[in-house]
Amino acid sequence: MAHTDRTTRRVLRREIAGTIGLLTDEHDFRAMRRYRSFTFDDHAAYLHQVEALLRARAAQGTHTTVALFDPEEYADFCSAAGLDPDAPASRTRFTAELAAGGPTLPYEGQPLADLLPALVAEAVRQATWEYAANLLARLGSCATCGEDLGRAAFTRASRLLRRVLETAPPGDRHLVCSVTGSPETLLSVLHADEDIDGTPHIDEAEALEFTGVLALGLATHSPGGLVMRISPPSGPNRIHGWRLRGYGLEPLTAGEVFDAYCTDVESGDLISPESNVDYCAPPDLGDDHLPPGHHH
Repeated sequence: MAHTDRTTRRVLRREIAGTIGLLTDEHDFRAMRRYRSFTFDDHAAYLHQVEALLRARAAQGTHTTVALFDPEEYADFCSAAGLDPDAPASRTRFTAELAAGGPTLPYEGQPLADLLPALVAEAVRQATWEYAANLLARLGSCATCGEDLGRAAFTRASRLLRRVLETAPPGDRHLVCSVTGSPETLLSVLHADEDIDGTPHIDEAEALEFTGVLALGLATHSPGGLVMRISPPSGPNRIHGWRLRGYGLEPLTAGEVFDAYCTDVESGDLISPESNVDYCAPPDLGDDHLPPGHHH
């Protein structure tokens, strides 16, 4: 068994160049097994060996980035580049491409059980941003004023998000924006944890994606909403909400927020409210009303 472990780790080492492309689920793992040069036959054992290798590299002071390895994207990459997909060198090259522009996370000693969902979430976030950005870019220019509609909506969404955070009561904030559209509903999450001085700390990639989804909802006048949960240093959590309306955010009443959280979406039955949670009307954003005259 020890000899087998050493052998499989050597196989992995040959395919790592500072970044490891990780097969996060059983379906993707099975897809790679069609290649004879991919010598692993059990996903759980594969993950165990990956984790052991990551720990060993970390113990040696070697930095490793983990990327999401998608077999379909890999096959397309090999086809476009004229590479043999059944070759370790091709997988190494594809992984290097992932490191340059794909969803990645640094390995910092965390358990693989924590790293896997975080990596998948990063991939979803990046895909959501790219999808929203692409749709915003395709909106073109305003027929009346010539302004780029996507850029204007993004600027508007940035200003609204800033006001939502600035007017929120003290505490860590968890925001969710949903936009209903075709072919699917877009959902984005933003965490804004407070520093000691009360300044919200925001991940730039999360904020970019969140703003893009909000901007798309504003620009297309799609149904949607924004909900914020505030966890203060003491006292109950507070939940505020807005619906997307026209080119802005319309505040929900305390009753509407309660109904949204305490009604089963499928059956319409009431759900018991959470304990230690207040459902509240949001603070006045102050600048959420557009000036009179032309707007998009």
